Amino acid sequence: MSGDEPGAGADAPKGADLVRAALASAKAAARAKGVAPGGRRRRPVLRPVVRGSGAKDARDPVLFGEAVRRLVAERGWEETTTNASVLQRWDELVGPELAEHCRPASLVDGELVLVAESSAWATQVRLLVGQLMRTLREQVGPDVVTKVVVRGPAQPDWRKGPRRVQGRGPRDTYG
Repeated sequence: MSGDEPGAGADAPKGADLVRAALASAKAAARAKGVAPGGRRRRPVLRPVVRGSGAKDARDPVLFGEAVRRLVAERGWEETTTNASVLQRWDELVGPELAEHCRPASLVDGELVLVAESSAWATQVRLLVGQLMRTLREQVGPDVVTKVVVRGPAQPDWRKGPRRVQGRGPRDTYG
C-alpha cells in the first residue's frame, strides 16, 4: 500500500466510521437517482386465486365436503343421512351411561326404536322419554325423531318384516 491511495492517510476512517461513511455515500447516490433511501418497498398487488376455469359450471373443481353435500341433496338422501347420524352418534347424543344400557335398533319415519339391556332399564328409559325427546330435538332437529318406542330384552321374534300374515305362531316344525 502506498501513501497516495485515497483514504490511506492517517485521518482515514476505520471500523465503524468506515461503515457509516459508506452508508452515507450510498444514501447520497440514491438521492441523486431520485430514490428515497430507507423508504418502504411497495408490496406487489396480489390477485385473488381463481379456482376452476371461471366459467362456473359443473366441471369446475370443488371441495370434497361440498361435493358430498351436493350429491346427498341431488339424490334426496338428507333424511337417510340424518337418521344414520342419530344412530351413529347415539353415545354422544344421550351420554355414556344411557348409551351403555340402551341402544337404538332403528329409526324409520321418525319412530326411534330403543332396546334396553334389562326390563329395569327399559322402565327407566320409558320414564326419561320426554327428556330424551327434548335432547334429540335440540341436537338433531325437531322433525327427525317424533316418537320413541322402548323395548326390553326380547325373546326370539318369529315374525319378519312390517307386513305379515296373522297365524297360529311358530308351531312344532323341528321334527
